[in-house]
Amino acid sequence: MIAIVDYGMGNRRSVEKAFEKVGAPARLTSDHEEIARADGLVVVGVGAFPEAMRRLNEQRLSEVIVDRARAGTPVIGLCLGMQLLFTESVEHEGSEGLGLLPGRVVKLDARGEKLPHIGWNMVSWRRSSPLTEGLPDPAAFYHVHSFAPVPDDEDVVLGRGAYGTPFVSFVERGRVFGAQCHPEKSSTDGLALLRNFANVCDRVSA
Repeated sequence: MIAIVDYGMGNRRSVEKAFEKVGAPARLTSDHEEIARADGLVVVGVGAFPEAMRRLNEQRLSEVIVDRARAGTPVIGLCLGMQLLFTESVEHEGSEGLGLLPGRVVKLDARGEKLPHIGWNMVSWRRSSPLTEGLPDPAAFYHVHSFAPVPDDEDVVLGRGAYGTPFVSFVERGRVFGAQCHPEKSSTDGLALLRNFANVCDRVSA
């Protein structure tokens, strides 16, 4: 079972339905024990980084996510959820993140383009990954964001898009993954990505 961490922000039900569509059992939950038993975790999010971290910390869900990731459970962050994986963000008053990936989240350098960036982007892959297995290169994904991470370690970057300037769209380090896009809104390629994550969880739990 894949646990979609419910901390009250983001399009949680849409993600749950997308996993159902690809035949992967996923459950929206904030129960610590259920999250600890899950074969994989999904951290979603829409909104501001500081508020998301405030809610995760208040419910002590940040501790559970970090503990499971460090124990080797596959974790994927989607949209704001990907940004939360990093050390910190400069959004609004600034905030520390989950710290699973070193780096900071900064405002997109859109070079005069309108923010937030809303729309489809082609993402080019830097290397092969179980998360992107079978996907075309480049692949099209739907993005909605004004901020993006700048990793300390370039090796965690899995894929990049461009809006004004290039931005980090996908990351991977070990079993920690992140997608700046909304896979649940990204048609065939997005569903394939979620199916691939479910396959990673199956292989780890086998």
